[in-house]
Amino acid sequence: MDTNAHILVVDDDREIRDLLARFLARHGLRVTTAKDGVEMMKQLVERRIDLIVLDLMLPGEDGLVLTRRLREARQNIPIVMLTAMGEDTDRIVGLEMGADDYVPKPFNPRELLARIKAVLRRVHSQAEEPAPPAHGAKIRFQDWVLDLTTRDLVGPDGVMIGLSAGEFSLLQVFVEHPRRVLSRDQLLDFARGRSAVPFDRSIDIQVSRLRRRLGDGAKDPQLIKTVRGGGYLFTAEVEKA
Repeated sequence: MDTNAHILVVDDDREIRDLLARFLARHGLRVTTAKDGVEMMKQLVERRIDLIVLDLMLPGEDGLVLTRRLREARQNIPIVMLTAMGEDTDRIVGLEMGADDYVPKPFNPRELLARIKAVLRRVHSQAEEPAPPAHGAKIRFQDWVLDLTTRDLVGPDGVMIGLSAGEFSLLQVFVEHPRRVLSRDQLLDFARGRSAVPFDRSIDIQVSRLRRRLGDGAKDPQLIKTVRGGGYLFTAEVEKA
């Protein structure tokens, strides 16, 4: 992990902001804090931020709204969301909006630090991957074209579809392993995601988001099929475009 990584902590509780700022700084990270979404956006304009620790419950626009705004603007800055203990629905929605991970409150700062390190490692490992060769870098499946060099997805109507880093990684795994049942653990491993933990639904949520991007019906998906007890199957024929 880059020890010079710059973390933005967004929480309306000053005590939590100060505690995290001191703790993360002791572990070699640069830290900036914000009390709400307005301050967060200001800091993002003025500073280069590597990761946001974002509280779900904020005055004004909450963490879910702010995450959606960032993702709609195609800002793929990593987000670790802080959620209230027991609010499983909020955590799932947060991941659906584009958060990379979550930590329930009350939390151990060391656990949060471990999650931050894991997300930064994943982002850095993706950035360090060598670019695929120009020849054969575009993959066609059905009437879609995925450019592995630019990470662009073009739909049947010629319109470019924006993908988050996680969605692109997952789709790349599927087009590289077509017509093969992949377990959740395999998908996490191939996509270089964080290690699976009991009842971890992050892959299921990413698949759901990817299906929506591809117009793959939620009630009866045909492109990415769920295999009961097995995982997921990408059904399309894949060829170089």
